[in-house]
Amino acid sequence: MAKLNIVLFEPEIPSNTGNIGRTCAATDSRLHLIEPLGFKLNEKAIQRAGMDYWKELDVVRYINYQDFLDKNPGAKIYMATTKGKNVYTDVSYEPDCYIMFGKESGGIPEEILAHHRADCIRIPMAGESRSLNLANSVAIVLYEALRQNAFSHMKLEGSLTKFDDYIE
Repeated sequence: MAKLNIVLFEPEIPSNTGNIGRTCAATDSRLHLIEPLGFKLNEKAIQRAGMDYWKELDVVRYINYQDFLDKNPGAKIYMATTKGKNVYTDVSYEPDCYIMFGKESGGIPEEILAHHRADCIRIPMAGESRSLNLANSVAIVLYEALRQNAFSHMKLEGSLTKFDDYIE
């Protein structure tokens, strides 16, 4: 089964990574972490943000960006960046593509972006806003990719538990 892949390039804030891990677990997406990390994966902030979802998470770690490339040859990678020319809703996400997000303090380095210009995507923002929160950005783009793939393998409806017999 194809999985969407979220890649965090050198994330710095444990609660963001915890929230992103929870989102990945809830969407059956794989999380890729490119070191160095600005925290240890056993920090309480990650556990609080990820809650009990962290144990269900499909997560892969890499010692650096080159290690990531070496272990994922030929991967289709979209680079989420404020420097992108394409709006995130204007691309077609493959069911097994990789969507990379940069570290909170500086994004994805320009030397990496330069090799992926056509695949740089951005979330529109008003005025001179620098960027959105990393966890929010991941959720926005990931759910667009999931929508484009018809929310494959996801539960599409819920039900009331206390009022199942209630009729309008």
